[in-house]
Amino acid sequence: MASLSADLFYDILKRLDAAALARAGCACADFRAISNEEDLWENACTSLWPSTRQDDVRSLIVSVGGFRKFYADCFTLILNKDVPVVQTNESNFFAEEWAESDYYYYDDMDELETSLPSDFVSLIDVWYKDRALYSKVIWGIPNSDSANGWFYNYPFRIDLFQHSAENNENNNGEVFLSTINDLPSVPSIEQERKDGKLWRELNDGIKLSWIIVNRKMKRAVNLTSWHPLSGQRHWPTDTDFVLRFGSVLPAKEVLPCQVAECILLMKFHVTSMGSEEAGEPSTLALTELSMQIEDMGGVHLNGRCSLLLLKEALSCHRSRNYDEVLESCNLYLKAQSELKEEKIRSECRFDTLCIFSGITIFAAICTMCYRKF
Repeated sequence: MASLSADLFYDILKRLDAAALARAGCACADFRAISNEEDLWENACTSLWPSTRQDDVRSLIVSVGGFRKFYADCFTLILNKDVPVVQTNESNFFAEEWAESDYYYYDDMDELETSLPSDFVSLIDVWYKDRALYSKVIWGIPNSDSANGWFYNYPFRIDLFQHSAENNENNNGEVFLSTINDLPSVPSIEQERKDGKLWRELNDGIKLSWIIVNRKMKRAVNLTSWHPLSGQRHWPTDTDFVLRFGSVLPAKEVLPCQVAECILLMKFHVTSMGSEEAGEPSTLALTELSMQIEDMGGVHLNGRCSLLLLKEALSCHRSRNYDEVLESCNLYLKAQSELKEEKIRSECRFDTLCIFSGITIFAAICTMCYRKF
């Protein structure tokens, strides 16, 4: 090893992906010294995330700490196990000291000034079976120009296919998946309903990365779960497939429920079923890719709360263990389901009480009338 030149070491390491490069840096002192080179990490990041290849994005990453730090921040996923336990028969799941006005409106303007929409940059990449399918960069948050306008008090949502593509020269057209991309051929929707072959391949093959970078805080985080957490077949029509990605965000200082879910929705529409005999491929079009944030009760959070949650996410705990991250997401979904069931039970108990109260009052009135006449 000592007889090999540094140039040869460099040539070896530049052929590695980021994970292998990080492991190589632990092998020996020579590899460790060379593996710290920013050029190697830039090559690794641009290979993994096509959205980082733009010159302005490269300058952004350099300004927030470099490609090595960017990879460490964004390859790991958000891990949040601090999900409140839903107590049975609990009348109020949220803290009593939180008023409704506190829940929907956050009046600490000093805190909001450190989380301006213009400080955030979104880097989005979509793959199908490890092939880059779609990339996009959004500078700032769309439709948030007015600092004291509707954005802060209305439901927060970023929809990529409603946003101008002026910063994405290579992605001005529609995005399609077909049998050319190893998508299975399906003769009809009826057959797909029976075997679900197309749905399974789509669910297993699609991968999403949604990175947000805060230029003021000089931090970045990946809000996705890499692979779908859940989905819906044939919704809202027979030819639509919806995939749901996301992460569980800490919200101890923002929401009474202390946690929230960042929901990333991806919708595909079947444009052509194709035919093997005619040589026509089955084709899916990517028609929706959006972000929104909801609390455990399913309330769609406004821009004010969402900005604060995104800011908190930049410094939250993360993990490279995908199974651990998936477990935390499932824990949140389980708690959310239990909360909904408890709310339904509470409403049923209230309805029953109202019915018995009504019957009792009616019986009392009838008794009074009977005694009177």
